[in-house]
Amino acid sequence: MYQALHIFALLPFPDIDPVAFSIGPLAVHWYGLAYVAGIMLGWFYARRLVANASLWKDGQSPITATHLDDFLVWIAAGIVLGGRIGYVLFYDLAAVSQNPLRAFEIWNGGMSFHGGFLGATIAMIFFARKNGIPVWSMFDTVAAVVPFGLLFGRIANFINGELWGRIADVPWAVVFQKTGGPFARHPSQLYEAGLEGIVLVLVLALMIFRFKALKVPGTISGTFVIGYALCRIFVEFFREPDAQLGYLLGTNWLTMGMILSLPMIAAGIWAILRARAAATMKA
Repeated sequence: MYQALHIFALLPFPDIDPVAFSIGPLAVHWYGLAYVAGIMLGWFYARRLVANASLWKDGQSPITATHLDDFLVWIAAGIVLGGRIGYVLFYDLAAVSQNPLRAFEIWNGGMSFHGGFLGATIAMIFFARKNGIPVWSMFDTVAAVVPFGLLFGRIANFINGELWGRIADVPWAVVFQKTGGPFARHPSQLYEAGLEGIVLVLVLALMIFRFKALKVPGTISGTFVIGYALCRIFVEFFREPDAQLGYLLGTNWLTMGMILSLPMIAAGIWAILRARAAATMKA
């Protein structure tokens, strides 16, 4: 059966070195560059948003360009620490409990989006309160640019040959020979890059520029959370679950990614309803 599936793989995985370049003993990985590219592009886009007075209630953004400059360090720390801690708690806790040093072995597992999401949320709350910024406006600004990071991050996952999909017989299936064996698989990393990155940023941009959603704080962040969760749940049907967890509750389809995404839908709906109710009260 596996040999039959293998012949459908018309797109052999490009054997790309995970190290983009080296400077002496320092090796710069594509994954690290993806984080930098996502954060910097998001920072640039966010600066354009806060500079556009027509997008904000009362014609002025409560967030300044200086705030965004200062926030770079906060968001980077929140994403990295939250992402790593989240991975350990959600996906690798059994192994780490037996060997605590494994938590620092990033080559034995990477980052969790849901953990990074929580870390970034905590960073936003503390930064907003420290600088007198309305928390929901802070959430909205960051939510509008997160898809850039997701896009580059998923492309880096593809380059690294990690987080690949389930065995497939589609014409665009890819053989991740070194990491996924000699089997044709869904390039689920690219599915996520397209949905969580490109599609989601376009939807949010339409809401911001066409429907002026930033004037109702909480709408963009709520929409992002729902959109991400729906995209992630959909792609999980094509993505191979983490080997140490597999499928959950005795099913052949339920994954940890799906379970962690479900509360996000509820939280996103609540955020949008709260935003509308607040706008109605102030009208």
